[in-house]
Amino acid sequence: MHILLIHQAFAAMDEPGGTRHHEFARLLVEKGHRISIIASPVSYLTGSKDSEKKTRSEQDGKITIYRTSTYSALHKSFFHRIISFVSFMVSSFFQSLRIRSVDVVWGTSPPIFQCITAWLIARIKGAKFILEVRDLWPAFAVAVGVLKNKIVISLSQWLERFLYRRADQVIVNSPGYIQHVKKRGAKHVSMVPNGADASFFKVNETSKLRKRLGWSDTFILLYAGAHGMSNDLQTVLAAAELIKARKDIRIVLLGDGKEKHNLMQEAKTRTLTNVQFLDPVSKNKIADYLNAADACLAILKPIALYKTTYPNKVFDYMAAGKPIVLAIDGVIREVVEDARCGYFCQPGDIREIAGCIQKMCDLNADTRRTMGQNGRQYLLTHFDRRATVDQFSDIMEKIVKNYG
Repeated sequence: MHILLIHQAFAAMDEPGGTRHHEFARLLVEKGHRISIIASPVSYLTGSKDSEKKTRSEQDGKITIYRTSTYSALHKSFFHRIISFVSFMVSSFFQSLRIRSVDVVWGTSPPIFQCITAWLIARIKGAKFILEVRDLWPAFAVAVGVLKNKIVISLSQWLERFLYRRADQVIVNSPGYIQHVKKRGAKHVSMVPNGADASFFKVNETSKLRKRLGWSDTFILLYAGAHGMSNDLQTVLAAAELIKARKDIRIVLLGDGKEKHNLMQEAKTRTLTNVQFLDPVSKNKIADYLNAADACLAILKPIALYKTTYPNKVFDYMAAGKPIVLAIDGVIREVVEDARCGYFCQPGDIREIAGCIQKMCDLNADTRRTMGQNGRQYLLTHFDRRATVDQFSDIMEKIVKNYG
């Protein structure tokens, strides 16, 4: 099959950001498919524009990545972000028209606007339309306070229902999303959970990076990911202040996002010498940083809807064999507790999070190693990337066969 993926926030393996779709594309090619990807030249994580990003081909031309014009100031404000989304929606539409012989058009949300292009192109080309739901937009945006205008909210909810009802298949990445999308009109729903490729990560190897970064004699709790409103890293800084007398603990925040500058200023104001900020790195390098850490942190704001989500980073931590401090309740808590690979602490509870960090630090290295091994084995059994790609491929092949 020829699959067309329209994804503004697509990140290749040599770029910072979420690379799930690039990993999927490479494995789908191994199964005999051909993938065309339309993406933005502007990093969704950093907001920076790479003028050198051009069309590129991989794996003997079976993967082609097109970068189409996009308004670049997406991190300036919510209004500018909407302009960026709409600009990509339009430019990706015209780029898609040039791509021939498409069997499946794969739209992924958020941002949901690019899924309008995916639906329209699928109808124009007589292809099947798959709508992948990676988070519950606009519900999450409303819950976190990003989306407040009642008219915009109503229009967004109408668009969400419109796309759910017209998708040949809705695919969610968390069991917590199934009821939401069905309630809003999705007729054919499948779950392909987030996961990770364990072979990509190093486990318990001697880390040269620890020495280079000055981590040799310190317990390192690493957060790797976006620094946005939802990620609640202000709470992490408040917890760090409670334990800053512990000279044996360092919290490392690796990544970028709209809130990073504010977070760095706040850490400076609080004189948090136990917090270190690092620039984002590509997926090709992240394995070294995870390997160098003693434990990893996953956190979201204490919002009820976030109980439905399966964050990608948790599965990467498990694949890397790292014990987890988890400040996210709900379905992902069930995974971590079933796997016996970490400690849960209530989201938003500064004292409990600080206590959980200290509890993890005070474990002996062998106990932490066992927790990490538990998580890795659980991931291999339930959330292995190759198995999830097999699921995804089977769904697409059935759609084309049954409705073609």
